[in-house]
Amino acid sequence: MSETVKLSVIYYSSTGTISAIAREIADAAEKEGAEVRLRKAAELAPEAAVQSNPAWAANAEATKDVAEAAADDVVWADAVVFGSPTRYGNVAAQLKQFIDTLGPQWAQGLLADKVYSGFASSSTRHGGQESTLLALSNTFYHFGGIIVPPGYTDASKFADGNPYGTSHVDGQGSLPVDDTTRTAAQVQAKRVVRVARALKSGESL
Repeated sequence: MSETVKLSVIYYSSTGTISAIAREIADAAEKEGAEVRLRKAAELAPEAAVQSNPAWAANAEATKDVAEAAADDVVWADAVVFGSPTRYGNVAAQLKQFIDTLGPQWAQGLLADKVYSGFASSSTRHGGQESTLLALSNTFYHFGGIIVPPGYTDASKFADGNPYGTSHVDGQGSLPVDDTTRTAAQVQAKRVVRVARALKSGESL
């Protein structure tokens, strides 16, 4: 019998796009039989900045019950999927700050040999999604992780077009997460769970 995969979905989201994708990945993974922890990175921006943007404030309220990520959420997991909006083609400071706190666990080798994957969003097309996902991969290399991208392993990937990880263009909030992005998130979640399960149980891929 296949072992249960423990998956952490850890993300930062300001106005809700990444939060929606994170939930889609978590839900899809649970349907595949994984035990899932959905966690958000702590907010670093001042409250005044959050409240000055209605969408940012609304997402903060909507996700107030989502637990903040802790080092144990990474150590516990067989697989971790990180999500971030693009910030100048890079990972958002809030998620990067959380990753930077994992030094003690990294030094003990507790982050190695896990499956890692990532997802991203940007305001515009060609707005840095791929470079953000590649930046996340740099971290996974240092962890000694096993990087599992979606690749072009499903016909739907030719619709969303990003083999690095699920990504979405939100058009400054005018383009909410759609069926194409949700399908991409489901494909990625299923692949991460399948590969993590095979590695954990010694099953053939």
